[in-house]
Amino acid sequence: MIAELQCVVLDCPDPARLAGFYAAVLGGEADRPDRRWALGEGWATVHTPAGQVLCFQRVEGYLPPRWQDPGRPQQFHLDFGVPDLDRAQEQVLALGATVLDAGADARGWRVFADPAGHPFCLVRH
Repeated sequence: MIAELQCVVLDCPDPARLAGFYAAVLGGEADRPDRRWALGEGWATVHTPAGQVLCFQRVEGYLPPRWQDPGRPQQFHLDFGVPDLDRAQEQVLALGATVLDAGADARGWRVFADPAGHPFCLVRH
């Protein structure tokens, strides 16, 4: 092994808002003190119960990806396993997510965008 993954960092216009969104989705703790990162207006974190860390950094002039637009591609997305797609959809929409592709339901997943426009999937497990 060469390295250990420390975190995944997402660019966004409002780090605190996006950290709050993902903390609510994943049941994590936003902005927990951690010697690896300094918190501030331009940076926020979420420590998940499973041990992963998501970080959010402010980018001036941030342009979100556009679902299925090669001019502004998604570059990556996050998948979250859920037992009930309908219930999970209701919950993420209440937190500020938007539906990008509900038609994927027949395949066992649905595609959304977080409040900053990053695509993510809810996958039935």
